[in-house]
Parts: sequence; C-alpha cells; structure tokens
Amino acid sequence: MRLGPFDTSRINVRSSDGGGGGGGMGPRGIGCGTLVIALIGAVVFGLDPMQTIGVLQGVQQQSAPTQGGGGRELSEQEVCTSSEYAQEACNALTSLDATWEAAFQRAGIAFEQPVLDLYRGGQVSTQGCGSASAAVGPFYCPADKGIYIDTGFYDTLAQMAGTGGDFARLYVIAHEYGHHIQNLTGIADQVRAAQRSNPAAANRLQVAMELQADCYAGMWAGKNRQLIEAGDLEEGLKAASAIGDDTLQRNAGQGVNPESFTHGTSRQRMEALRLGLEATDDSACDAYFR
Repeated sequence: MRLGPFDTSRINVRSSDGGGGGGGMGPRGIGCGTLVIALIGAVVFGLDPMQTIGVLQGVQQQSAPTQGGGGRELSEQEVCTSSEYAQEACNALTSLDATWEAAFQRAGIAFEQPVLDLYRGGQVSTQGCGSASAAVGPFYCPADKGIYIDTGFYDTLAQMAGTGGDFARLYVIAHEYGHHIQNLTGIADQVRAAQRSNPAAANRLQVAMELQADCYAGMWAGKNRQLIEAGDLEEGLKAASAIGDDTLQRNAGQGVNPESFTHGTSRQRMEALRLGLEATDDSACDAYFR
C-alpha cells in the first residue's frame, strides 16, 4: 500500500525495551504468534514453516535486551524512524487513525486513538493485561488501549524472504486495530459478559470477535482503495487463509478440532476480510453479532 508519511504530532507511538532484564525470558515452546508468522511466511513467501519457527525462536532467545531500566525513552519521531518496519507501522497507524476517526464522527461516537507499542524480543509489560513474551505475537490490550508488536518478527521475515509482503504486515496491524474499535464501541465488553454468562458459547463468541476484527481490517483497506497496489488484496487474502485455525492446526501436526477454534477457519477469515473490503457502509462488520 502506498501509505503517506506519518505525522508524530497526530499519533500515539512508543517503544518498550522488551522489559525486565535478566534471564528466563525466552519463549516456552511454540507460541501462537510464532505459528502465525511461520504460516504467513509459508503461504505468502513460500518459506519452510519449520525453518521460520526455528529462526524466530532463536531471535527471541537472543534478542532479549541487555540494557537496564535507565535507558532514555525514545521520542515518537525516534521510534518511527528506528527501522523500516517501524516507519511502515507508523504510516499505517496514521492512516488507521484518520480512517476510523472519520467513521466514528459519522456515527456520533467518541473516538480515542490507541497507542502503538513497538518492541523487540524478550517480554513486554502492559498496563492492565500483564506481561507477554515475543512468542505471543502481535496483540491488543483493552486495558491500556495498546497495540503491541514485536518488530523482530518482521525483521526475521525480511532477512529470510527479501522484499515484499508489506500488506501481510499491514493486515496484522489493522486486525489488532479492529480489536481497538471493538473496545471503543463496547462490543468487547458485551462479548466478555456473554462468555461469562454462557461458557458453552465462549469459543463461538471469540471466533466472532476475531472475524469481526478481520472484517475491520478489510474495511480500512477498502476505504483507502486508492492506495492499494497490484497484488495487495491477493496477498492479504493469502495471509488470512494462512492463519485460519484449521490451517494452523494441520500445520502443527494436529487434528482439526472446531471446538478449540479461537479465530475462525481459513475460509471464514478470508470471507471476513473480503466482507470488509467490499463494504459500502460502516456497519457491515456488525454482521458477526446480529
């Protein structure tokens, strides 16, 4: 996507140092985030998933920060220019903020920007969601309205696959931003309450949450269709297919178990992304909770 330059006066971005220092911060086993990146690499770039997993785990174990807690906090400008992927993420955040703020204004709903936290390796601490290791992969914390992304994932893919693949990365950020939209509109709270009152429906509701976030990611891209380049949409659909629960389970050597799904099948995720891309009104993604 041909995203314009970021404006640090209009976005909220920071960089965690990976937090904590000391040992024992490496991932335990293969995290969901590692599988997601490995499958994106396999489908979009043609990489060997097991090779990708091995490299990612090695990076996670070796990139834990050695700096103590006394380092200078980076400015937003410094964070956004610290790497190619940081700049790309800041450009995406600028576009996402502008797109969704306009949609909220049309709906008469108060809007609040999320904070994008770019970190590398080790563990990252949130304000209200605890700590997470790099093996978790990108995630959203509703308590502090933070989108957390380990740039080490993207660096590793760049080293192994060369150029290309920007829309797959943007899709990941836009999906996490979708969870922020759910947080602001109250959908997330409603779903959590429904899960508590009806545990048997917890997985089904979780899948609906994730599919709606995929739909929101597609809606953002669709609202900025003039910036889309040749091959972007196909790449996004391939990425959505690669991270379906059924595909992840098969590639992990497991049997497909719909009762354990948390994000939806490959087909469902592709359909959700396409629904957002083709949406003609801002309420299209509400279909998952009607």
